[in-house]
Amino acid sequence: MKAMIFAAGLGTRLKPLTDRMPKALVEVDGKPLIEHVARKLHDAGFEEAVVNVHHFAGMIEDWARHQDWMKFEISDERALLLETGGAVLHARQLLEGCGNFLIHNVDIFTNADLKAFAAQHRQDALATLLVSKRETSRYFLFHPDTMRLCGWMNVKTSETIMTDISIAAEDCVRLAFSGIHIMSDRVFPLMEKYVKDNGISTNSGAGACFPIRDFYLSMARTHPIYGIDDPGLRMLDVGKLDSLDFAQLHNNYYLC
Repeated sequence: MKAMIFAAGLGTRLKPLTDRMPKALVEVDGKPLIEHVARKLHDAGFEEAVVNVHHFAGMIEDWARHQDWMKFEISDERALLLETGGAVLHARQLLEGCGNFLIHNVDIFTNADLKAFAAQHRQDALATLLVSKRETSRYFLFHPDTMRLCGWMNVKTSETIMTDISIAAEDCVRLAFSGIHIMSDRVFPLMEKYVKDNGISTNSGAGACFPIRDFYLSMARTHPIYGIDDPGLRMLDVGKLDSLDFAQLHNNYYLC
């Protein structure tokens, strides 16, 4: 199975560090964030990773060229930052044909057993999301019997989107997304149709820009998307300045 590391973000929460480097190359314990994530993927059996780049793209490309322990392929988003859904579609030629691929945000440290998570991806699943009972403002909603995705909720604004009208939001299992998910490469024609049906611009050939959340919620009405609840999941968002100092001291707690 291949992996894709989302590394194209502007890293605005890490300014002023990201005024001179991409978020992916900000270091924790002497290693850039992308290396921490990639080595965790490699330890779980992933031998290839697609990395999307935009902000200081050349610096990430240079880093990738000097790694001989894992194969890295670059999905170039220099022309336009494409958001999470658009990034996957843009990397189609690097991912299609591999069956399934795991996506991991570059600024997330977790103790997740990625090999065990990948083994739980069902053959019928369009996607599988790693989730947990973590306090946040936005949640995916899952059917209590099947753990199939059936909605999304923002508890601060009360905005709720249901994809299964046979169940009420309050009867669903409410879980927080980790930024780690597995997708079947069957998504690509569905993504192309989604872009066309929703009138999403391809920005003069640069690519379609759309969030993966909206795509998942659209597809969940007709395609099985499941959640895997990891009750022991520890997670740290290292994309913020105040998290970096904490991560320097506790990264092993989150990565092991």
